[in-house]
Amino acid sequence: MSSVPDTSAPTTLPASASRLLAGKVAFVTGGARGIGAAIVQRLARDGAAVAFTYSSSEAPAQTLVAVIEAAGGKALALRADSADAAALTQAIDTAARTLGRLDILVNNAGVAVAGEIDSFALADFDHTLNVNVRAVFVATQAAVRHMGQGGAYGRVITIGSTNSDRVPWAGFSVYGMSKAAIVGLTKGLARDLGPRGITVNNVQPGPVNTDMNPADGPLASNMHGMMALGRHAHPDEIAGMVAYLAGPESGMVTGASLLIDGGFAA
Repeated sequence: MSSVPDTSAPTTLPASASRLLAGKVAFVTGGARGIGAAIVQRLARDGAAVAFTYSSSEAPAQTLVAVIEAAGGKALALRADSADAAALTQAIDTAARTLGRLDILVNNAGVAVAGEIDSFALADFDHTLNVNVRAVFVATQAAVRHMGQGGAYGRVITIGSTNSDRVPWAGFSVYGMSKAAIVGLTKGLARDLGPRGITVNNVQPGPVNTDMNPADGPLASNMHGMMALGRHAHPDEIAGMVAYLAGPESGMVTGASLLIDGGFAA
């Protein structure tokens, strides 16, 4: 199958197109770049005040805050490494205190370390689980303490991966395992938090055009050959699905793992 050029345009909305999240407060982990930045911008355009974490990308984080504020929105950037449970919990508590409440959590931060199984470092294994799995639990535990105040509304959304369903390359077993764990955690948390009016869902992208996985990168053609649509997604497309799950129209969607992978796992 030949590669199809990535002709998708960013799905940027005008500032007035949707205000479904007006009055809501969102928190996004790893929100300074790539998919995370697209999610932060989309939630802000939909009316939410958005706090987000960054680990080392301070300049992009502050630029993102400035862009949102220039458009009339409200944003707060907080330095916190998702592998540091105490720092992550403190950032969520600070955001809720500063912005007055918390309604939406997007667990976006993640890492991908590949390597042969006989030489895969235990430190890399632990770091993968700490960021991709433990941080999701830690952030959710911290966030739900602030949700449902002043009304039963809460949304927890995790950015997983299509590799929870399909790992077509050698070297990605640990990454695939970490994303598969999110599927089970999402189902369990949906049961735990449903009685409190909080929904919990998992968004599973395939290849997305970011600086970590560019649409014109050396592996892109191979990826496109495994897909029905044959192109990378634009980060705004992932953000669009997150925006739906974060909004009031998705109130009956919970415990779901939703593929947005161009047919990669089909």
